Amino acid sequence: MRVTWDIFCSVVDNYGDIGVTWRLARQLVAEHDVAVRLWVDDLLSFVRMCPAADPAALAQVQQGVEVRLWAQEWQAVEPADVVVEAFACELPAAYVAAMASRERKVLWLNLEYLSAEDWVEGCHGLPSMQSGGLAKFFFFPGFSAGTGGLLRERDLLVRRDAFQADTKARVEFLQGLGVELLAGARLISLFCYENAALASWLDVLAGDTVRTQLLVPEGRALASVTHWLGEGELKVGAVLRRGALQIHVVPFMSQDEYDLLLWSCDFNAVRGEDSFIRAQWAGRPLLWHIYQQDEDVHLDKLNAFIALYTHGLPAEAQACLSSLWLAWNTGADVGGAWRQVHNAAPELDQHAAKWALEQASRPDLAAALVQFYLNWL
Repeated sequence: MRVTWDIFCSVVDNYGDIGVTWRLARQLVAEHDVAVRLWVDDLLSFVRMCPAADPAALAQVQQGVEVRLWAQEWQAVEPADVVVEAFACELPAAYVAAMASRERKVLWLNLEYLSAEDWVEGCHGLPSMQSGGLAKFFFFPGFSAGTGGLLRERDLLVRRDAFQADTKARVEFLQGLGVELLAGARLISLFCYENAALASWLDVLAGDTVRTQLLVPEGRALASVTHWLGEGELKVGAVLRRGALQIHVVPFMSQDEYDLLLWSCDFNAVRGEDSFIRAQWAGRPLLWHIYQQDEDVHLDKLNAFIALYTHGLPAEAQACLSSLWLAWNTGADVGGAWRQVHNAAPELDQHAAKWALEQASRPDLAAALVQFYLNWL
């Protein structure tokens, strides 16, 4: 009998929560032969991740995953063998009661947000006693052996390498987005939140001696780019040039297509958690816009990752990359830091590729979750 999994996702905003849980659900089904129900309280957001989905369906199967609407009025179901509460969402009380009364024990996991902070290793895998005799275990993704690892399909880097080695495939993919490559231009993707630092970056790209093609998917970053351009509403397919900078508005795409976009670019500006991880697997230099939290606690997470990621870089490359990331996330002028980063491109290119290989040497998140269940039995 196949092991059953229930993954609960409450979509807060920005597609990050549903992006992570959808990837996890797909991988568990495809690689670990388990049955997964993904409970989502916002199917419209899910459709952005999976265009084939029906936003009105109470239950549907997509890519082997049973996707259920997590309605406010909960309808009783038999709990799964493994229950994943993604990002501290609150499970229905009736479901928790059913977990407690189930004859076969249920493993209850709280899948936490990604962090490189030191304390994560000490908390990973710890139980918390709940009512009804249940225990909830905290499961932390992470970048070290003492954490749950990162989402990564088994063949991800093989597929990436094949695509990046295939010039024709890259050109055809970009042409499908309406992007014709310019000779000698660097290609950059931009996926961020509203950002006060963005204008200074666009200024320096426009005034550079090197041509840049900036690919901007539909979303929150587009409004900031539009404001900088001084244009009216920009739609998919728009191409605008300012100095050395050519901006392409591309569609919001599925996760698999977004991977191809990241693999196609020389540099990727990303945000949140899902795109942040996928940019690392691209093996290319990146710029992370972390989700802002009250009292700037997100800067602790940012600095922890910067320290980890830049370890081993030459001092100058380490300093300029740190300066760029901090300026980007505090709304400061990024012009000077960007020029230094561009000068350090060879070192940063090599480092990004090496970092991806190092992280891929560890068990991935889905495999770690499955192993945790097997150890728990």
